[in-house]
Amino acid sequence: MKNMQQWFDAYGQSHQNHTNKLIHWICVPLIFFSIVGLLASIPSDVLKALFPPAMQPYIHFGTVVLVLGLLFYLRLSFTMFLGMALVCAVVLWAVHALDAATGTPLWLICLVIFVLAWAGQFYGHKVEGKKPSFFNDLQFLLIGPAWLLGFIYRKLGIPY
Repeated sequence: MKNMQQWFDAYGQSHQNHTNKLIHWICVPLIFFSIVGLLASIPSDVLKALFPPAMQPYIHFGTVVLVLGLLFYLRLSFTMFLGMALVCAVVLWAVHALDAATGTPLWLICLVIFVLAWAGQFYGHKVEGKKPSFFNDLQFLLIGPAWLLGFIYRKLGIPY
């Protein structure tokens, strides 16, 4: 099993170009957000019924996928798990806030974000001249957000 640094090193091999990195700083969080928003749009009354009313706006299929993703991070690094748990909490709040703030269906907003952000990602990889890492291993879809968080950790001197 690879450790966190080995995953980051492998992911970084196709993310050397400055423009591609910049695009990833914008598009990876947007894709992460949009996937949670799309999954939150699936009716989930049975899931919500298991939780108290105050928690129900944050309980949906997006939450389930985030919890599974957090288990992946926990297996690799406790400190990365903690950081990604904070990121997930912010995303859950932002999805709920967006849904409450607009009359446009959440799924439609998130679908547009998803398509545009992936177009950006593919453009970044065209500039890079290398295919996206997830073409080799789907687990890289989970590494992308952590890779960005890894830069923040290094700046702050937080080990992972």
